[in-house]
Amino acid sequence: MPDYGIGIDLGGTGIKAAAIDLQSGGCLSRATLPTRDGEWDGEVPGFVSAAREIVSMLTDEINKPAGVIGVSAPGLARGDGMAIAYMPGRLDGLEELDWALALDAKEPVKVINDAHAALLGELWQGACRGAEDAVMLTLGTGVGGAILSGGKLLRGAIGRAGHIGHMSVDFEGRPDICGTPGSLEDAIGNATLASRCEGMFADTHQLVSAYAAGDERAARVWLCSLRALAAAIVSLANMLDPQTIVIGGGIAEAGENLFGPLKDLVGEREWQPAGQRVDIVPATLGSWAGAYGAVYNSRAPG
Repeated sequence: MPDYGIGIDLGGTGIKAAAIDLQSGGCLSRATLPTRDGEWDGEVPGFVSAAREIVSMLTDEINKPAGVIGVSAPGLARGDGMAIAYMPGRLDGLEELDWALALDAKEPVKVINDAHAALLGELWQGACRGAEDAVMLTLGTGVGGAILSGGKLLRGAIGRAGHIGHMSVDFEGRPDICGTPGSLEDAIGNATLASRCEGMFADTHQLVSAYAAGDERAARVWLCSLRALAAAIVSLANMLDPQTIVIGGGIAEAGENLFGPLKDLVGEREWQPAGQRVDIVPATLGSWAGAYGAVYNSRAPG
């Protein structure tokens, strides 16, 4: 087996890459660069130039080429796992991009959805290490997700599995960007906060700070969002029966102001046969989970 791999995590504004020891899972080095979404270097998307640069930075530092390279990116991964098949609206040039060719790699470069990658990263070196059945929720501008069932990542027929943000928690609610009525994403994602709080808070960080300080208006908005999240979690527990639900993303940085009331709300609503409860834990790899998962996905057989 080669010594180390490079995981590239392509985001809308930043691109992260980590060089990771394939035996121990330890991080050897890491780097970040702007994604350059919307920029082009001739016929090459700016994010490809950034990816080439960041791989060069890491390989120069370690002084030998990586044995495997993997890519984590938004969108639906193609069935063969070698490209993103569907990513409308941003990162022009990403769809059907041959990453092995783009990076001049000697071996195939496996590509995986970013939320799927985050779960695999947490499975390998993070909060759900060794789990057979787990769910990950990433709470931020939107809501992403991924599902591990029987030790295998659930991808679905077209790679759509795990889009938990587009679960309905209010069947009479407004359609979200995917057409789902009253989605979880619209109930807690930062992108819809202004409409949920009538402009009282600029972002979820400010909302949670006001909630922690005892602001009654903030409490109404925040606890309403957490009730929606709790409803989604108990539904996932009943449908999938995971051992663990891992919560990451920027909103998870709220810490006990999130996990304290959320666990109480879930406890009040969850079906608990023989007293068994799903374990709700914070992600531990933070914003680097996708890079870890990209390497894990590339080192795994098949």
